[in-house]
Formats: sequence, structure tokens, C-alpha cells
Amino acid sequence: MLQITDSIQIEESELQLEFIRASGPGGQNVNKVATAVQLRFDVLNSSSLDSDIQGRLIRLAGRRVNADGVLLLEARRFRTQEANREDAIRRFIELVRKAAEKPRVRRKTRPTKASREDRLKEKKKRGEVKKLRREKFEAD
Repeated sequence: MLQITDSIQIEESELQLEFIRASGPGGQNVNKVATAVQLRFDVLNSSSLDSDIQGRLIRLAGRRVNADGVLLLEARRFRTQEANREDAIRRFIELVRKAAEKPRVRRKTRPTKASREDRLKEKKKRGEVKKLRREKFEAD
């Protein structure tokens, strides 16, 4: 059982870990031992997550979620299976925690009277500059 937040727990059986051969450092060992980890998590069919968290998770994960709604994380930073496994699970937990945070509601604000006046003054000034350029050009 993975404890994501106080209210969110995900069964480890929902995660599928597959070990694959990694590119990169490792010498001859890299061709023999499958140290990289692919973590798969079916976001859309998970009973542990609410639909709004699922939607935010899919949006946050971006291209890491395929058309079937399966999240795919790869961890190949370390030379051992165990370290890569822990790294993949840690990154997964961070992603779900970030998706669990509700975004703040944006409240519309109105510009202050002073800022409106400043904007209009700036527009007037800019128009004057352009007007001066135009008159000089036509006089020649």
C-alpha cells in the first residue's frame, strides 16, 4: 500500500513494474542486466483516485500517458534495479501528490482607476510620438 496523502492510498497491485535493459553507463553489464524500470499505472481504471484527480494527473503527465489512459514512467538513472525501482515509485508518488492539490480558483479583478488613467496617458503619449513622425515625413 502506497501512502500518497492522508486521504489517498494506492494498492501496489495497481502498479506494474517491468525491468528492461537501460542504455548509458554500466560497461559490459549494461548488455546483460535489465536495470531500468518501466512503471505502468492505469489512471482511468484506478479505483483509488477520484475523477478530478485522474483528470489533473493525465494533464500533468502529458505525453507519459497513452491513449488508453495508462501512465508510463521510466527510471534508468541508477545502475541497480532496486535504486531505479525506488526512483520510479518516488517520481510516481510526487506526480500523484501534485495532481491531488486542488488548483486555486482565479477570481476576476478589475484594474484600479489610477492604472486605467496611466494606461490612457501612455497610449496618448505613444500616439503623439507617432503623429510627430508622420507630420515630419509628409512635410518633405
